[in-house]
Amino acid sequence: MPEWRIDEGLSDYAATLAAMEARAAAIRTGEAGELIWLVEHPPLYTAGTSARDDELLAPQRFPVFRAGRGGRYTYHGPGQRVVYPLLDLDRRGRDLKGYITTLEAWIIAALADFGVTAYSVSGRVGVWTHTGDGEAKIAAIGVRVRRWVSYHGLAINVAPDLAHFSGIVPCGLPEFPVTSLVALGHQVSLADVDAALLRHCPFG
Repeated sequence: MPEWRIDEGLSDYAATLAAMEARAAAIRTGEAGELIWLVEHPPLYTAGTSARDDELLAPQRFPVFRAGRGGRYTYHGPGQRVVYPLLDLDRRGRDLKGYITTLEAWIIAALADFGVTAYSVSGRVGVWTHTGDGEAKIAAIGVRVRRWVSYHGLAINVAPDLAHFSGIVPCGLPEFPVTSLVALGHQVSLADVDAALLRHCPFG
């Protein structure tokens, strides 16, 4: 089982990114073990490698970071559990598509503990659920792999301010809104979600 680390409070994004890159390099050289790192960030937008300028609708609203991960624009902020699995995919099979599928299944299993029926959709990375108004995204996935070590990861909307997503086109999909556990009527804490993620962690 990788090291399991939960940071309290709001983690500075730039410092977290630098620490992830350093840890990933150390995992590759054998100087450090694998890590699953759970954090919460202050409000910010991140741009993945496929992000388009016209998808950043409010560039002055929050800090914007070029993250280097796959995907497009996403939001991080209080009330959202961000999980960074730093894993040696060289020894775990070198299957990037399979890794993404595993992350999706992990989120789906954890959300089921709270009575939320979530699912993945072919051609749309992330995890989705139905609301009273139709389909909405409840968790985003954006990873990077360097020398077969993964970093970046996933973000589950527990109780963020959903209005903050209006400054971007989330994941480049304007036709789909975002939702959260609290918006769906589930009074769930980050600690509750952390416990569910640990129960269902697929990375032994």
